[in-house]
Amino acid sequence: MHSSAHSPIPTPQWEELNQTKPNPAQLDNIKTQLDLVLLALEALAGIGSEAMLQAATDLNLESKVPDRVALWRLRQSNPLRKGEGGRKKLDVEEARSLVLISCYLAKQHQELIRRAVALLEQVAQNNGEPHKAALLGDYMDAFTNTYQERMEEDDQISTDVLANLALKLLIDLLFYSGPSGRRRFWLALLNRSEKETGTRE
Repeated sequence: MHSSAHSPIPTPQWEELNQTKPNPAQLDNIKTQLDLVLLALEALAGIGSEAMLQAATDLNLESKVPDRVALWRLRQSNPLRKGEGGRKKLDVEEARSLVLISCYLAKQHQELIRRAVALLEQVAQNNGEPHKAALLGDYMDAFTNTYQERMEEDDQISTDVLANLALKLLIDLLFYSGPSGRRRFWLALLNRSEKETGTRE
């Protein structure tokens, strides 16, 4: 049922992301990053699909993310994911919906994100190892394990690379949890995908 697809998606938040539009090649690159940011939230805060669907409801985005299957299909559009079953193209409105959901959840868990980033800064100042700090170690382990379970190229990526990716995403989440997080995330997606598209041409 797509009757709701043209119903207005309210909100200044949506309009904020409406000002810049990715091209099809950029959209393809955006899919991976959206999934990874949600994966980082899962690993840090134990967020599952129920919380993501609740966020969609709170944000009036049920027409874009109505149920678990729809959410799984959107995330499965990440080309790194294992399995062909749910792979689909991601349209601009679906991408915007996942940005709003990610930032909404990041804001809900902002205190935890801040604590983890502050701990990371402290560890860095002392030339320590992040995985030895309990909160960071648990997050990095959860991120690495989930990534290896879900992604095709898990055997080609070292755990060090995954640990660095987890920490980079953690810092990104701090920015996305703030008042202008939605716009920051959307522009970061566009900028990153523009670079990646450019390097392939």
